[in-house]
Amino acid sequence: MRARLQALSRAPARLAGWRPPHWREPAFRQGVRDMLPQAPGIAAWGLMMGVTMVAAGLSPVESLAMTLLVFAGSSQMAATPLMVAGAPAWLILATAFCVNMRFVVFSLHMRPYLLHLPARRRLLCGYLLADASYVLFIRRHPVPAATDAGRRAEQAHLAGAAWVTWISWMVPSVAGLLAAEAVPQQWGLQFAGILSLLGILCSLAADRLRLLAALAAAAVSVAAYFAPFRLNIMLAIAAAVAVGLALEPRAPDRAGTPAP
Repeated sequence: MRARLQALSRAPARLAGWRPPHWREPAFRQGVRDMLPQAPGIAAWGLMMGVTMVAAGLSPVESLAMTLLVFAGSSQMAATPLMVAGAPAWLILATAFCVNMRFVVFSLHMRPYLLHLPARRRLLCGYLLADASYVLFIRRHPVPAATDAGRRAEQAHLAGAAWVTWISWMVPSVAGLLAAEAVPQQWGLQFAGILSLLGILCSLAADRLRLLAALAAAAVSVAAYFAPFRLNIMLAIAAAVAVGLALEPRAPDRAGTPAP
């Protein structure tokens, strides 16, 4: 009886410290609203990527596995033609790694926001993190919160944006896999994905150094367009990194810039 009375006496304290799930937080709904304008472009790109993988010769199982496990449109776009062309595995992996290398930078920048979470939560955040959700999150939260309530709001906002991105990509991608023959390539839906990436690029190219690195990558990519196995992508990434490393010591102090 005494144990039950003690448990009842502690119940108000437990209720006072109770926190609702992320989806009930106002910041979650804000993250959803922030991401919704990007959703049509992501959906169109996902639909075309599903169609492209099947049309390129990948089996439905391979296409579905790549969609669910990779969850990176630019990496899938770069790796698919290499797989169809019979490129060596090391080149496919190296290309996908270089294309997605920006997520290493994203993750390092997100570390102060997520370091207090358990490992499984951090892994889930890493899987769901995408270009658009990262940019929108950093814009709204340029500095990590110092309080528990602020950190919870950050997590809720990131969760809202990330789940909209995941659903906007996965559902159309699977639809494209299932209806590959019914969606004509002439629709050019992949251009919507390119427009989405261009919007993200313009958001990230916030100073002269990043703009010069982007222009160098674009120039090298076009100049080496006919290189075998899409090597122009790796060359463009190497050019951007080289320009960034060469010019960064001469760049003015960029303290306070939201992006990494």
